[in-house]
This record gives sequence, structure tokens and C-alpha cells, in this order.
Amino acid sequence: MPHHSGILPLRAAVEPAHAALDPIFAADPARPFVVAQLGQSLDGRIATVLGDSRGINRGAALDHLHRVRAAVDAVVIGVGTAVADDPELTVRRTSGRSPARVIIDPRGRLPLGARCLSSEDDVECVVISEGPSAPGSPHEAIQLDAVDGHIPPQAIVAALFARGYRRLLIEGGAATVSAFIDAGAVDRLHVLVAPVIIGSGISGLSLAPIGRLSAALRPRTDVYVLADGDVLFDCALRA
Repeated sequence: MPHHSGILPLRAAVEPAHAALDPIFAADPARPFVVAQLGQSLDGRIATVLGDSRGINRGAALDHLHRVRAAVDAVVIGVGTAVADDPELTVRRTSGRSPARVIIDPRGRLPLGARCLSSEDDVECVVISEGPSAPGSPHEAIQLDAVDGHIPPQAIVAALFARGYRRLLIEGGAATVSAFIDAGAVDRLHVLVAPVIIGSGISGLSLAPIGRLSAALRPRTDVYVLADGDVLFDCALRA
């Protein structure tokens, strides 16, 4: 096959995907650094019509996600993800300490039995809500004002940074990741794409509509093929 000078090779050919973590470790300590991640199929789906999302991405993508968790101070999810998936948010697939767990829960929907609230591993848990937490709740509560039922992402980042959480991972779900990107609160976006076509179901990013392509985000992006075929797109949303 002839070589075309305008086509750049994948960086995975010369360096491992661990390089995608370098900007996190090199982040300016004087300001928050926010990385968001999304796992999806080739056709941009994060789950089937029934909400089944387990198994879209394979082992190497999960290993990468756990390495990102180990590199940040706190991992942030929306209450919808906490209720639907009941994630543990640990770093069990890699070495290092699990980050603090932050759940955005404006209306107090989070069950007290959620696994992310477990204190067995001594990991701090923070719930961000519009109202006070219930008496006896096993977590720290941060009260922030909601706007139209949603707590502004910039206010969340500022509140967490003020408490010493400098490096943040916005892990899910797609609506939460989209809201943080729309608010201009994300420095880095990791999109993990699996070679599977679902054909229907729940879409990934859904941002505010634009009328012209000139308004589209065109981040500088490094691309890495992971060991088992999933592909990592490391997008610099903010210089």
C-alpha cells in the first residue's frame, strides 16, 4: 500500500498508552485539572436500549481507566450512574490508592446502601447535593445551589478544589460528562472505543447544538491502539 504523507501513524506504534497519563501528573497544582472518560462502541453507543453496558470495552480499556483513577484525587459520577451501575470506583486492576468518590446527587436519590458509599476501604466519599444529607449518612456532604435542577459543573470543580481535590476524573455517565464538556470544565477527554457495532441504544456525548461545523470542537488528539484492539483517543480540550 503506498504511503500518503498526509496520513499520520498511530502513536501506539511508538509509545504506550501510559503516555496519556502524563498531562495528569504534570498538571499545574495551582488550578484544578479535570479529565473525563467515556467508553463506547464504534457507532458511538455506551449501552443497549435496555441499558446493558458491561462488556463494551475490554480488559485493556478497563486497565487504562483504573490507571486514570489511580492518578487523580477524586472520581466523579452522576447519581444516575450510581443507581444504575452501583460501581465500586476502585483501582483493583492496577496499583495505587483508590481516589475519593464524588457523587452528584441534586435531589437526594442515592441509596444509603450504594457500594460507592462503603467505608470499608477508608476511601473518602463526598455527595454533592442541593439540600443537606440525611442524618447518619456515611459521607461528607457539599451543598451547592442547583440551576434548573442541575448543579453547575464549574461550581462542583471549584468546591472540590477548595477541599484539596486537585485532579478530578469525570467518569460518568454520558450526560454528566457532556455537561462538564459543555461548561468548558474539562481539560482532557479520554474516549475508549471498542470494535463493536451495537446499532441502537444509548448514545455517548450529547452537547449543546451547533449550526455550523466551524463551531465544533476540534481538539488536538493522540491515538493509541490498546493491546486487545480497543482504541484510546486522548483529546486535549484545553491547552
